[in-house]
Amino acid sequence: MSNVAVITDSTSGITRQQAAILGVEVIPMPFFIDGELYYEGVNLSHEDFYACLQRGADVRTSQPALFDIAETWNRALRSYDEVVYIPLTSGLSTACHTAVQLAAEYEGRVEVVDNKRISWTLKQAVIEAVTLAREGASAREIRRILERDALEASIYITVDTLKYLKKGGRITPAAASIGTVLNIKPVLQIQGERLDAFAKVRGMKAAKATMLDAVQNDVEHRFLGHRAYIRGAYTCSDAEAAVWQKEIQARFPGRQVLLDPLALNIACHVGPGAVAIGCIRQLDETGYLDCRSLLAPAGEKFAG
Repeated sequence: MSNVAVITDSTSGITRQQAAILGVEVIPMPFFIDGELYYEGVNLSHEDFYACLQRGADVRTSQPALFDIAETWNRALRSYDEVVYIPLTSGLSTACHTAVQLAAEYEGRVEVVDNKRISWTLKQAVIEAVTLAREGASAREIRRILERDALEASIYITVDTLKYLKKGGRITPAAASIGTVLNIKPVLQIQGERLDAFAKVRGMKAAKATMLDAVQNDVEHRFLGHRAYIRGAYTCSDAEAAVWQKEIQARFPGRQVLLDPLALNIACHVGPGAVAIGCIRQLDETGYLDCRSLLAPAGEKFAG
């Protein structure tokens, strides 16, 4: 049995069932909706979240309280010698820096990984941390490996509506109006620190092609000589997500393509109807990991 507990937050997209299978703890991310506090996956489902967005509710992201983080760590340390905590990227939240400061009080028993990731890329890091822990790596070794390869991943996203990018101040009202009239679809990228503009095209079909081209370029050039994971994500309907998965699979035949709902912290900014694709270089230390078998009980079909 591993002597290292692995803990993350709900921006990883790891469900309670998957957390139980992996043996990890997931701290739910808090949201304020019209001034009331909700926790992702506890009293706030994805369906309820999007319903709030669509009715125009005031939705604001927050970060876990220090007390909740410390309580989770303390509980883990009753059964494990060490803790590896892998939170949302420091580029999108101050929660990671806050956790680093808190960890200083634990005299080396807690290692906080600034993994620069969110959604599927963060989930992959958690799976890798669990694998490394099972193979006997210490918390410090796991942190070193994950931070070394932190930037070896990308997420590309396109949106159905410019409403939420305008609301978050990422585009001007004038640009949103023109973009809506001309059917302009921005392609955004997360590669470590923040959500950045990557390209602007006309129509969802062109936006999807742009994202697929970007990932193919990563696979063939950026990650040349290494195997890479291809992952999809979405805030659209399940039916639209299934179509997106087939489009990804057609571009990358023979690869294991899995889908997750996009983390709600990103969904706040991109709104419903978005699709995304992630590309993650495998760790040399673990080799290629079959995430379908690792995350789903025997005989159960994995989401997507």
